[in-house]
Amino acid sequence: MEYIRVFIVGGLICLIAQILMDTTKLMPARILVIYVALGTILTGLKIYQPIVDFAGAGATVPLLGFGYSLGKGVMRAVDQHGFLGIFTGGLSATAGGIGAAIVFGYIAALLFNPKAKQ
Repeated sequence: MEYIRVFIVGGLICLIAQILMDTTKLMPARILVIYVALGTILTGLKIYQPIVDFAGAGATVPLLGFGYSLGKGVMRAVDQHGFLGIFTGGLSATAGGIGAAIVFGYIAALLFNPKAKQ
């Protein structure tokens, strides 16, 4: 049953993004920014946590989940370090994912040569 909840919630998140791409003039990069910002805002308002509790990876893996991680990191750092946590919490909470994206992006750039324009 847990897999069904994960699939449905994750699928709905992706469906909303696809509908936005098909029905508006928003480019995928803008939808990415909207999703990350929305995940952070919903986390700050304590609305996204019940969704994460219900759907697990279906809510934490999509882009909203990255915003959720940023928001949780900032909230935790503010509790520990005060005002300075606003600036450090999000990066420290997501450093592993950001570092992996940089490393694997670099490896992919080394392995695959795009065709040069003529």
